[in-house]
Amino acid sequence: MSEGPVITKKRFIAGAVCPACSEPDKLMMWSEDTVPHRECVACGYSDTLNEQGLSVPKELGTRVNTLALKVPDAKVQAVQFFPNPKLKKKPDEHH
Repeated sequence: MSEGPVITKKRFIAGAVCPACSEPDKLMMWSEDTVPHRECVACGYSDTLNEQGLSVPKELGTRVNTLALKVPDAKVQAVQFFPNPKLKKKPDEHH
């Protein structure tokens, strides 16, 4: 049996400023399997840090990398158009 990832306790970092909202003292840091993560409790910004302590941003959600299924709208109905009898074509003139 394999154990889950080793996660350290989340801690606030004194004096740290959020890179997204610039709020001081709102960043929490923790490690998962020795990979440091941080998250802002003010705006929800989160990222992962590399070995040099630089931010490795998460991939932005796009239509390609998300698993959202599009549910068809139940109110969609087929529409059939009928010709308007008041709009009669003029007989073709001889050329």
